[in-house]
Parts: sequence; structure tokens; C-alpha cells
Amino acid sequence: MGFPGTWLTESGSMVYRVVPKCACSTIGQVMYYSDHGRFYDGDIHDATTGLHKWAHEASQPRIEAAARDVGTVRFTCVRNPYARILSSFFDKIAGIQRNGRRYRDNLLPQLAQRYGVDVGSPEDGFQFDQIASFRRFLLFARDTIRFRKPMEPDIHWSAMSGHISTFIHNGGRYSHIFSTENFGAGMQAVLDAAAVRVPVDLADMPRFNESEGHGPRRAHPVSAYFDDLSRHLMWEVYRQDFQLFRYDFDNPDNRMPTAEIDLDEVHARLSA
Repeated sequence: MGFPGTWLTESGSMVYRVVPKCACSTIGQVMYYSDHGRFYDGDIHDATTGLHKWAHEASQPRIEAAARDVGTVRFTCVRNPYARILSSFFDKIAGIQRNGRRYRDNLLPQLAQRYGVDVGSPEDGFQFDQIASFRRFLLFARDTIRFRKPMEPDIHWSAMSGHISTFIHNGGRYSHIFSTENFGAGMQAVLDAAAVRVPVDLADMPRFNESEGHGPRRAHPVSAYFDDLSRHLMWEVYRQDFQLFRYDFDNPDNRMPTAEIDLDEVHARLSA
């Protein structure tokens, strides 16, 4: 299996296991800047040079060696599961992608037909019942994760623990796991531990949110989207994410972690 979804700076200063919807665009740009002294001009996910990626066959031996090297900073980033699944819905289901089309083209028609999801359109200002459509999407996401029907689960709503575990299963060990909610402190700790070529001023860098402005804005507090059934579905598929990464399942509006992540516990539970 190797190390899918893993990026490495060209200098070898840090290895990052990408977790979708967890500040991955910003993290990739930080890595790029730390080597080159400039940000990548475009979406960092599209970069084919300046950053080693497991998807590039020539980069794989470098990434494999660095992932197992205890002298290399190896990190990832997590996010509140409630906020993450909402972001997936508003970006990938309700939003329009950078290419001007819907995500995965035929996905939305399937959701409309099988689950009754309606997300409006740019022409009507994305006028739709956000709460009802999100809850129907959540049922679909659960079905893909638990039963792999009507399709395989998408990386944007697959559990964070599943992404993070592939790195561990193949012999990697994280030196840092931080939350998007504490991004500044967490990313700074990674930079401080890494032998970067170019210092990065996190406070002064631009924001990189490739999905922003391409769809509807969330109109309600997080808790409004999660009734008892929705929270049951969240626990069914994301229980490990809540537990391992210390998020408050009982209060969807509490976006912050409730405690520090225990790296030893993460490795023990995700290596099984």
C-alpha cells in the first residue's frame, strides 16, 4: 500500500499525511514556501513540481524513507467531525468546483434521486432547505462508509482516523498531530521542529481556501443541522475520530478539542 496521500518537502524537512477538509491547502502551501520562499501559484493539490507527493511515482522512494526516519518531522492535522462533514457538504455537494462543474459530475443527480437531496443552484442563489438536505446527505455518507453503497466512500467524508491509519500501518510514526482549531500553534510547532530552508511567518501569510466563494454559505449554527438521528449517524461512523482527537460529541457547537491528543494512544489504536 505504501504511503498514499503523503507529501514531503523537496528538502526532506517534513512529511505530511493529507487529511481532506483539514486545512490541507494551507499546509501544502506552508510546506512549499518553507523550501522555495514563495507560495505555489494555484491550487497546491495541482502542483507537480516543488513538492514530493506519493501520487508521483518518482517521489515514492523519498517519501517511504522519510516516513520511517525518526529524524524527520512527520505530521498531520485533524478537525472537528461536525464541522468537517458540514464543510464537505457545502463544498463538494452544494458548491460549484473550480472547473465550473459539480463535484464528480453525476453525484448530485444520484443524491437527488436516491436520497432527496436538493442544493439549489447559482441561478436561484442556492435557495434550498440546508438542514433537510444536509441530513439526507449524512445518511448517504453513512451508507457509503458502512456499506459501501451506493458507492465507495469519498476521501472528503471518510473518517479522519482511516486516512491517518494508513501512515501507521506501513511503518510511519507521527511526531505531531494538531487540530485546525489550533492551527497557528500546531503548525508553528511543526516548523520549529523541522529544518526548514525558509522561515514562514504564519501570522502574515494569506489564507488558502480553495472551496470558498463557490457555493452557499452555512446559514445556521452547527447544532441546528444535527438532530438526534444525525448525531446517532455521526457516532456510528466517526466515533473513533471524536475519541482519539478529543472532540466534544455532546455539543456540536463546541468546535474546540477538549484535551490534548495522545500520540501513543493514536498509534496503538490505529495500528491494530
